[in-house]
Amino acid sequence: MNFASDNVYGVHPRILAALGEANAGTAPSYSGDGLTKQSEERLSKIFGCDLRAFLVTTGTAANGLSLSAITPGYGAIICHAEAHIAVDECNSPEHFTGGAKIIGLHGPAGKFTPAQVEKTLKGFIRGEHDPKPKGVSITNATELGTIYAPAEVKAFSDLIRPRGMKLHMDGARFANAVAGLDVAPAELTWKSGVDVLSFGATKNGAMFLEAVVFFDLALAEDFAYRRMRSGQLVSKSRYLGAQMLAYLENDLWLDNARRANALAQKLARGLLQVNTIRIPNPVQANEVFAVIPRSLNDRLLASGAKFYDWMPDSLGNAIAEDEIFVRFVLSFATPEEDVDAFLKLVAKG
Repeated sequence: MNFASDNVYGVHPRILAALGEANAGTAPSYSGDGLTKQSEERLSKIFGCDLRAFLVTTGTAANGLSLSAITPGYGAIICHAEAHIAVDECNSPEHFTGGAKIIGLHGPAGKFTPAQVEKTLKGFIRGEHDPKPKGVSITNATELGTIYAPAEVKAFSDLIRPRGMKLHMDGARFANAVAGLDVAPAELTWKSGVDVLSFGATKNGAMFLEAVVFFDLALAEDFAYRRMRSGQLVSKSRYLGAQMLAYLENDLWLDNARRANALAQKLARGLLQVNTIRIPNPVQANEVFAVIPRSLNDRLLASGAKFYDWMPDSLGNAIAEDEIFVRFVLSFATPEEDVDAFLKLVAKG
């Protein structure tokens, strides 16, 4: 009963098989292999547009490098206060951008709004004494498991594009967002004004695989150098290409996300059967955040279940001393019987 993270589970068998096939023989290195080239073509087909895609090994690298293409060191990126780039990546974005400022805005359910961004931008009145606003970064699905719909994404773009700013999307759980909304990937990205996407795969069945996807092709002009300088140009690149092709083939990426999302819904429904448990935010992807009694939390952990307590400030209001805010993450590989067993433990009170 491990609900600690979608990172705790392994690699999807089809992706593992693709790695085995790629291991035979020889292939050109440093992204010169056919598999890597085919993966970019496949991403272009999935998104229905011309794009540039660069494969990397971690979400932290994908985010930091994406932002480095948007802003110089004297710039600023606006995001949610709990965004991964703000609190979970050890100043990686500042490192890759050469010192750009990350400005976090608070908002309920892991989301912030264009109105908040507009208000923040009005505070930049000191010319070169302020950092220069260069972009906005939104996470989809968010750190609290909610989703920005296409219209919400477009509202950010409509606000910042006339100001010469760019829109980045952290899509570590992008598949879960697409599956949760049941929309085309294009609708959630370039058609809504996204300039660059960190396209996640590791949390959803890959071994080590993310992609930086540029819809604004001008931003990709010197990205090959940025990736090389960061140590993210993998010499045996065919292993990244093989993963990406298998991940995308026959919509495996969406099938995995749909299963994880469905398990999250099942878990949420079961938890809500207990009147001492509340779920304050919508469950829209593969994460469930709940307020539960501390006594129940302790008993569940003692039984061997694995999950994390979460920052109570995320709720925006106080919780009782005998309560705790916790996170459950469901994976494509989470056994459904684990969800059933866990809910039986919960039901015991």
